[in-house]
Amino acid sequence: MSEWAIQAQGLLRKFGDFVAIQQLDLNIEKGQIYGFLGPNGCGKTTAIRMLTGLLTPTKGQVNVLGLELPKQAAELRFEIGYMTQKFSLYDDLTVRENLRFMAQIYGLPSRSQHRRVEELLNIYGLDNKASQLAGSMSGGQRQRLALAAAVIHQPKMLFLDEPTSAVDPENRRDFWEQLFDLSDQGCSILVSTHYMDEAERCHKLAILEAGHKRADGSPAELMQQMGATVIELESSSLRQLKAQLTAHAQVLSAAQLGNRLRVLVDKAVTDPMAWLLSLPLGLTLSQLTEVRPSLEDVFVTCTGEGRQ
Repeated sequence: MSEWAIQAQGLLRKFGDFVAIQQLDLNIEKGQIYGFLGPNGCGKTTAIRMLTGLLTPTKGQVNVLGLELPKQAAELRFEIGYMTQKFSLYDDLTVRENLRFMAQIYGLPSRSQHRRVEELLNIYGLDNKASQLAGSMSGGQRQRLALAAAVIHQPKMLFLDEPTSAVDPENRRDFWEQLFDLSDQGCSILVSTHYMDEAERCHKLAILEAGHKRADGSPAELMQQMGATVIELESSSLRQLKAQLTAHAQVLSAAQLGNRLRVLVDKAVTDPMAWLLSLPLGLTLSQLTEVRPSLEDVFVTCTGEGRQ
């Protein structure tokens, strides 16, 4: 039996002359939470739609849970769950009615539908909302209902397209706890996000930009392999310093964080602290601290200006 939940080679998707996805290769292990990290318009949704069989690639090969797409897309539909960014259940049905409807859509035996619906109401804390119309619920409650509906048939794989974009930080944290529970039960998960903290929770992830995969690996691997050293400096004139530093090709990025400036210096500079001190900026060693890279630093170095 294959160890891969998803294997894709050379995925290309065009809409007319516009290339939405360019030569995307993926190998996603079963049981993992794998992330797509990138800004709006980078191709995350297009990639997910191809991997779920909803969109036919212009070119390339896709295998999901041992099924070849798009040829076996109909069979795959009953093996996966899909939660879209926009709430897609029925506002004029109650929470329980929505779940019963989804159970029927997925062909759950009538004798087990009631048990499964009640089980999910309990798991996702919707017991006291069961008779409430979905359209009157808060963003966090609708999110929990959408997740319950996506897993009602106990799929082997779950696709989540920016599922937390409309909820508060507490609900986002609770949602991720639920994802880890599903992962522990053997469900493979692919989730797209533009939040750095969420991407760092994934077992592995791909950074996407303009349809291209810029990086791929675990968050720790990506931070370790990052092509820059991160130096934070303190000064009373951070705005002026930032302008002076970014004029140097060796500085990939400089971003102000409160009373500190976070500077990414190209790895080609063997001693970045000494190099910064050598510049005519009047800096002293006490103002500089080398710090651990973040996933945001990785994103900066492998996208946009950081690659130039």
